[in-house]
Amino acid sequence: MSASAEPYLVIDNVLKRFGSGPEATVAVDHMSFDVKPGEFVSVIGPSGCGKSTLFNIIGGLLGDYEGEVRVGAERISGPHPSIGMVFQEESTFPWRSVIDNVAFPLELRGVPKAERHDRAHHFIDMVGLSGFAKHYPSQLSGGMKQRVSIARTLVSEPQILLMDEPFAALDEQTRLLLGDKILQIQQQLNQTTLLITHNLTEAVQLSDRIVVMTYRPGRLKRIVNIDLPRPRTSEVVGSDAFGHYVAEIWSDLREEASSGMMDAETTAARRNRPRG
Repeated sequence: MSASAEPYLVIDNVLKRFGSGPEATVAVDHMSFDVKPGEFVSVIGPSGCGKSTLFNIIGGLLGDYEGEVRVGAERISGPHPSIGMVFQEESTFPWRSVIDNVAFPLELRGVPKAERHDRAHHFIDMVGLSGFAKHYPSQLSGGMKQRVSIARTLVSEPQILLMDEPFAALDEQTRLLLGDKILQIQQQLNQTTLLITHNLTEAVQLSDRIVVMTYRPGRLKRIVNIDLPRPRTSEVVGSDAFGHYVAEIWSDLREEASSGMMDAETTAARRNRPRG
């Protein structure tokens, strides 16, 4: 990725409200940032800050917002063929084998079976599942199922990959190893990638830059440049420089996370207050 490259994905002054009038909730408040071609950017913030709302806006799954999202010079207003999405929830079809899960988007487009299976095999190998093409999801671990979901997104060859906490349900070791695999794929495809996460280690391990959001309403607090060498693997997690970045970002998030906790406690206290 060239530091001087023009942005490929642009989030420009996006504001999203839920509801109307005095009861309206502002989920995302005038967020602006961009992602350059081949760049890996993470968006991190406390629970409830609007990260997933922002993800759904960028992916074209949520409308009725102010501001705009652009791919290149094109303003988008719904799902875009250049954007592929990987969700937090494992989303394989249990009645389909791995190869038929991965080939499903091509099947919807009418690609002949032999061709779609060839392409599916390529991406199954890429995510490290060689030899599992004929297995069913019930025969796979959680991490392997998420790899199937990633391969199914990649088979359409999107230029931009959006991921919403795809490793949230996995243990820390599997997270780190799957993070290595994501980095290998991203480097191999030179793919523009945006990751939504609440995990500091994950964000620093993977990213060129990290967008830090405030607690509700979600605003841009800071963008942190991650100056760690590439190609990068999970081995970097043990370095002093890595620890410095994690501490720096946690310092940014501590106040926001505390606000979220206080808000939750206040809401719970109101619910439990005796009526009379």
